[in-house]
Amino acid sequence: MTTHILAMGGGGFSMSDRGAPTALDRYLLDLSGKRSPLVCFAPTAAADDPVYVNRFLTAYSELGVRTMVLTLWQGAAESVDRLSQADVVLSGGGSTANLVALWRAHGVDHVIRKMAGRDRDLVLGGVSAGAACWFAGSLTDAFGDLRPWRGGLGLLPGSFCPHFDGEPDRPPAYAQAIASGVLPGGYAVDDGAAVHFVEGEFAGAVAERDGAEVSRFTSSNSPTAAGVLRDQLAVEVL
Repeated sequence: MTTHILAMGGGGFSMSDRGAPTALDRYLLDLSGKRSPLVCFAPTAAADDPVYVNRFLTAYSELGVRTMVLTLWQGAAESVDRLSQADVVLSGGGSTANLVALWRAHGVDHVIRKMAGRDRDLVLGGVSAGAACWFAGSLTDAFGDLRPWRGGLGLLPGSFCPHFDGEPDRPPAYAQAIASGVLPGGYAVDDGAAVHFVEGEFAGAVAERDGAEVSRFTSSNSPTAAGVLRDQLAVEVL
C-alpha cells in the first residue's frame, strides 16, 4: 500500500494563533483517505511537553479524528506497542537529534519502518524537527548552534531545512552545507509550507498561506553557481 510523508517547514497547529488547526493539518489528514483516521502525535522532540500535547489534542478534536500520543518518558513500552495502530503519525517540533536518539533507543524507528511495509496506507507527517527527522540530513539547532547534521532516519533521501524564511542565518548556512558536500541536496521550506512525498518520491509542495516558498537545492560544479543551485518549486496554496 501507499506511504505518504508530509514535511512542514513550520506552521500547522504548532504555530497557529491560539493553536487552531490549519489547512496543512487538514491536508495531512486527507492523505489518509479515511473519514476518522487514528492520529498519533509524537511530541518526542519537545520532551513530551504536556502543554504541546494538550495543544494537539485541542486542535485535532475539532477535526473529527481519533487521537493518541506517543510518550517515551512515561509508559514507553505500552505507547510504542500501540503505535502500529495509527493511520497517521505526526511528529512535533523541538530537537531533531534528541528525537532520533530516543526513537532509536525505544525502537520507534523499527516500528515505523514495519508500518510502512504493511498492507494498508500510512501517513507520516512532521513540523520543523519533526519533519527533518524523516530525511537523511538536515540543518538543525539541536546542538545549540545552527549546523548541518546527517543523523536523520533516512526514510527520505537528501536533506531538509525548516523555517527557511523565519531565521536569517538559515539560507546561507544551508546553501554552504550543500555546496561543501557536508549535506546532500534537499529542500528548503518556509514556515507555512510543506513538501509531500509518495513512496519516497517527491510529489509536490503545498502551503497554508500565500507567499510561503519551497526550494530544491542541489550541489553544482558550475563556476557560476558557487557550488549550489536553487530551484524554486511550484507551491499549491491550500
